[in-house]
This record gives sequence, C-alpha cells and structure tokens, in this order.
Amino acid sequence: MKKICLFVVCFCLAFTSLCFAATEEDQAAADHAAKLIDAIYVQERTDETDELCAEAKAAWDALTDEQKELVEGENADPDYFGRDTGDAGLDDPRNQDEIGEKELLVVSFGTSFNESRVNDIKGIEDALQEAYPDWSVRRAFTAQIIINHIQARDGEFIDNMEQALERAVANGVKQLIVQPTHLMHGAEYDEMAEMIEEYEDNFDFVAIAEPLLGPVGSSASEVNEDKGYVAAAVTTQAVMDSEYETLQDAAEDGTAFVFIGHGTAHIAKVSYSQMAAQMKELEFDNVFIGTVEGEPESTSVESIIEAVEEAGYTNVILRPLMVVAGDHANNDMAGDDEDSWKSLFEEAGFDVKCQIAGLGRIDMIQQLYVLHTAEALSEE
Repeated sequence: MKKICLFVVCFCLAFTSLCFAATEEDQAAADHAAKLIDAIYVQERTDETDELCAEAKAAWDALTDEQKELVEGENADPDYFGRDTGDAGLDDPRNQDEIGEKELLVVSFGTSFNESRVNDIKGIEDALQEAYPDWSVRRAFTAQIIINHIQARDGEFIDNMEQALERAVANGVKQLIVQPTHLMHGAEYDEMAEMIEEYEDNFDFVAIAEPLLGPVGSSASEVNEDKGYVAAAVTTQAVMDSEYETLQDAAEDGTAFVFIGHGTAHIAKVSYSQMAAQMKELEFDNVFIGTVEGEPESTSVESIIEAVEEAGYTNVILRPLMVVAGDHANNDMAGDDEDSWKSLFEEAGFDVKCQIAGLGRIDMIQQLYVLHTAEALSEE
C-alpha cells in the first residue's frame, strides 16, 4: 500500500512539473509575439518596419489558442491580431501608380477597425472620387502605429504622409489638392501642413482644403456654417438611427444625445465648445458635446453627466463626434470597462444606448468634404 501511495505522489509531482514546464514554454512563445507587436507599435517607420510586421504576424500565427490568450506587453494584447473588426478585403488602400498629373490626396489619422475604415474613410474617399472624376483620389494616414497594425494583421499597405508625397512626385503629379478628414485645425493638421510645405516645390500647384469644422474661430461662443452643418448632420442621423421620429420626441421621453469627440490640449479645443454653442443656437437642448480626453474641461465625462442630470434627462444615447468609429468609440465610449462613458453613465443611473458609427459614413458629412475640396480647387 505504501508503495502504491509513493507511486501516486511521484506521478503527481512529475505531472505538475511537466505542466509547469509547458506553461513556461507557452508564456515564452506568447512573450515573443508580444515583444514583436510592441516593436511595431511605434510612430516612426524604418527600413525594418516591413520585416518586423511580417515577423509579428508569423509569431502570432504560430501560437495555439491558449498561448494567444497569454500575449501581454506594453501595448500588445490578444486583440491586436485576434479582434474581429470586419473584412479588410472591402477596403482600398488607394496607393496605385500611373495616376496622371492631378491628384486629390485624402489625409486621415486612420483606424485599424476595418468596418469603420471602409464605411467612414473609404466612404469619404469614394464620395470625393465620384465628385471629381478627373482627379485621382489617393490615401495617406498620419498614424504609423495604425498603418503597421493594418499591414501586419491584414496585409494591407497604406501610405504614410511621406510615402504618399514621394509617390505623387514619382508619378509626375503636377496639381495636388490635399483634403484632410481631420475634425479641426489641431495638432495632426499642423503636422500634415508642415510636411506638405516641404514638398510643395515639387508641384505646379498645391492647396490644402479645410478640415470638417472649418476655421477654428477665436471664442467658445463663435459658430460658423461648417459647424452648424455638422451639428445638424450628426443630430439628424442620430435621431434617424434611434427609436424616435424627432429630436423633440426624444426630449419628451427623457432622452439626451451625447456626442463624444477625442479632445485635445491644442488651442483648437475651443472647437468643441463652439459645437456645444452651435447646438444651443439650433435649440437642440437635449444634445451635449463631450470628449474622451476631457479637454476642454467642460466636455469631461463628469461634467457631461452632471449637465445631463441637471437638465432632467434619464436616458442617454452616446454617439462619437469622430470621423471614424474606431478604438475610442468601441472602447472608451461603448466598452464594458468601468471607466467607459457607457459604464459611468449607467453607474449614475441612466439607461444608456450606444450608436457606434463615425461621421464619415453620413452622406451630409461626405458632401461637406466635397464642398471643402471645391473651395480648394477654386484657388487653382
């Protein structure tokens, strides 16, 4: 009997040792993949970027399902390659050559959410191509981190600003119109304009069209036609996508709409305050403007919850005031984490619904970009 017990004990110890060794091996494989993901989660493209993207994907594909769940790094997690964000095959990177002398370069921050990239960014690009058939519409993203993510995961190659401008020069483009899809004249817009200035001597004519909200303006209460148009467009679409016939019907049912932008420390942050002022001027009393970053302070989630409470509304519909419905919309706004806007509003006692849809898929918004491009073309 003692021999049998001793055998069982030895077997259990050996089995535990084997399991521990296997776990160490699994973690080592997961850590290797995480290290490679972190290596491409950078804003600078180098000569090694393409190779690193391929290596990261190969390391991920070599993992078992159990090992994939162990992937964790500074920025790496199982969702980097594993999250289903839609069919990238429906997208068009618009990086073709031999395009003629007239190029319309559409510059976006970018998103790794495939469904949003197709509907929001490609939606704008398609509208511009339809409006200006004599111009070749091409794409550039300013976020190298996103470009790398899409390339590694989906095998889709999207130009950054430098690549797009070098491609335009190599293609013999003479007339270049740049249409940013940025919301405002913020930091991303400024960096884009600086790079274009470095290349302008390579073209006969260069013009940069207005971002979505037009000129920034000088005060929080200042409004303009572009901001009024966007305010009406997003509110109209949000009501259409809700269960209500009109904005007034929603108000009478105790429902407020909260449109959430990114937020910025840039001086252009006044644009969010101007959008709030625009909603008041349009008498959209149950519409509020917030930001993920809480800049300006009046747009923080705490401030908006307080404002909606004071106004007496009990239901909230959250929707992004962003061109694309990417990470911020899916996680910071509509995610299940305790610090998401949805969770915080629910904690405050509101009934919450989320509309995960970017501005870029709204036809009225697409047509405003078309108009901004027309204004830039008039400078020719």
